[in-house]
Amino acid sequence: MEIPSHIRLFWDAFQATVDYDATERFYEAFHFDDNEKHANLLADLVLSGTKRATAGLLWTYESAQKKPPESGALSVVTNWRSEPLCVIESTRVAIVPFNEVTERFAATEGEGDKSLKQWREVHWAYFGRECERIGKVPNESMPVICEEFDVLYSLPHDGR
Repeated sequence: MEIPSHIRLFWDAFQATVDYDATERFYEAFHFDDNEKHANLLADLVLSGTKRATAGLLWTYESAQKKPPESGALSVVTNWRSEPLCVIESTRVAIVPFNEVTERFAATEGEGDKSLKQWREVHWAYFGRECERIGKVPNESMPVICEEFDVLYSLPHDGR
């Protein structure tokens, strides 16, 4: 996949820190969530080391005719304004029904109080908005992509 021009300098700086051609493993540049406040908050959680996983609705990927990430994929996390913040490597990817997401995964995702109860509430709302956007009806067995990752490279983070 082509490296987007708005992250090219950032990607080149990351590339200089590794001894392999990382471009072959580039998956995407993205921000979390569907609103500025949460996109930036979640990016800060990644930069602080609290958030080490993310969840997406498989139906969203299918609607966009996009393959889900695979283990080893490299992505650039941005803020809402598409400014690059860090490079992550997908370390574990599993597709599970919504109602089978585990407490361990919810805690690894690092949001809110890190409980499965809170994870389900927040993600039901988010996935509901996604379903509405793509013409699907949310249900307890909708397929969720549970992706765990490591941060490989980031700019200095001041916690703002």
